[in-house]
Amino acid sequence: MSIEFDAPKPVANAQFVLKTVAEEMMRPNSRYFDEHEHEIPWDYIEFMHSAMKAMGGNSLAPREPSPSSPPPEDERHRDDGGKRPPIGYQLIAAQMEALSWGDVGLYHCLPGGGLGAAAVHAAGSPEQREKFLARFHGDKPTFAAMCITEAGAGSDNSAIRTRATLDEKTKEWVINGEKIFVTGGDKSFTEYEKLGRGFIVVWASIDPAAGRAGMRAFVVEGGTPGVRVVKLEHKMGIRVSDTAAISLVDARVPFENILGSPTVDQNPTGFKKAMATFDATRPLVAATGVGVARAAFEFLKERLAEREIHIRYGLPRQKLTSIERDVIDMEIMLKSAWLMVIKAVWMADNKKPNALEASMSKVRSGDICTKITQKVVEMLGPLGYSREFLAEKWMRDAKITDIYEGTGQINRLVVARQILGYSGAELR
Repeated sequence: MSIEFDAPKPVANAQFVLKTVAEEMMRPNSRYFDEHEHEIPWDYIEFMHSAMKAMGGNSLAPREPSPSSPPPEDERHRDDGGKRPPIGYQLIAAQMEALSWGDVGLYHCLPGGGLGAAAVHAAGSPEQREKFLARFHGDKPTFAAMCITEAGAGSDNSAIRTRATLDEKTKEWVINGEKIFVTGGDKSFTEYEKLGRGFIVVWASIDPAAGRAGMRAFVVEGGTPGVRVVKLEHKMGIRVSDTAAISLVDARVPFENILGSPTVDQNPTGFKKAMATFDATRPLVAATGVGVARAAFEFLKERLAEREIHIRYGLPRQKLTSIERDVIDMEIMLKSAWLMVIKAVWMADNKKPNALEASMSKVRSGDICTKITQKVVEMLGPLGYSREFLAEKWMRDAKITDIYEGTGQINRLVVARQILGYSGAELR
């Protein structure tokens, strides 16, 4: 179920290390960190940071090389004339699927830029990318997060009420508002001794009357006065990953930390650039869902094999048992979701518009992830519902795939608009 390509040696080494980590470090600790919500897995974080650094840097955070820096070692001796397509997001998707198979909550604790870095990469200037993204390849594990959701602005991001006002005297942005459900918000903003200085990317309006045209994203450095984590959510799944509420009261941000134009015009480019973040990250979230679903599916097949129940592929459907039909249906769902992820990230790597494919992959993964994990619990019977197996945990972890980074309903709207050619105002 992993992406296969002719990978350079450092990439192949990374895949082997991540598979080993998923099997030997993440899976054995799944239950512990599920039962000890909000306990930070320092050993895992520090090990993964050291491992990724030894393999050439944090491949799960976009890298923006300096114009004067030499190409990576594995790119210097290419014999294809430089025509090989990039594999950045394809590689990240494969890594995220493998690590989520180990434990999707622990995956979310992996040092890296996450959505915050993705926003800088999508909407930031070359100078901003070099300034903020380089820290994820430094000496300390570092995190970043995206702050979008508010109490009155969930799926409708254009309803955000957080306000950013320019102080003309100091040339600083003054931000006021409150964000909720920020994945990794605590590790990204709170300064621990063991962490590098992370940041959060806060969506705010510089002109509420302008609607979406006034929407901008701001990089807010960890430890900025006036910003604090006010709550950590208790959740059904991915419990080791912190989900924070963050308050901003007269928080001052340097003028140059705005992603996009500091002025409002009739064309909402700031909002569109920020939204472009999701075209790259929604397929990656879908990849995590595939990883969870694969974990549950493979466990079910192992249990069936122990009882000498084997799937007779190739027979007409009417000659199969109910169990065989269910297993084959789950496998079809799993593979179809993964193929949709591959297409979406391939398009992202090759700079092709992929809003449709990104949302389709997210819808499909959220759908099959919940269905497969629920069916596995059902087929395992009482033991599947018990805490003896991880099946019930996978079912709880799975549901978030259909909710964050755009709910299944919202992504279905995006798909419909793309196919039918309607605007957001025309089809809601």
